[in-house]
Amino acid sequence: MKTLFTRLLFVSALLLAAAPLTQAQDLNALRGRMEKRISSIDALKTQGVLGENNRGFLEVRSGDDQGVAAAENADRSVVYAAIAQKTGSTADAVGKARAKQIAGASAKGVWVQAENGSWAQK
Repeated sequence: MKTLFTRLLFVSALLLAAAPLTQAQDLNALRGRMEKRISSIDALKTQGVLGENNRGFLEVRSGDDQGVAAAENADRSVVYAAIAQKTGSTADAVGKARAKQIAGASAKGVWVQAENGSWAQK
């Protein structure tokens, strides 16, 4: 539950930071989509189907179901790009910074990718 709250808080903060760059309606839709996916993503990560890579995106570790990961990664790309534009950074740098935060907050047993590219369960 703490992880869920932390993620919801982070998504809200990211969207608020990016708010001037996109329309409020689009941000609300994006936030809603991301919030709806959290429980599905957590379940898939617990099952070892999804992992968090070192670029701030989900990666399918087993199985063929790309749907949830692809949708989440598309929304994360929008958020990272908006933050990068606002901060004068790059979407890649924002994603890598977010990957470190996600890895630190991930539950035990979740697959995370280290900076060197190796995968391990937390």
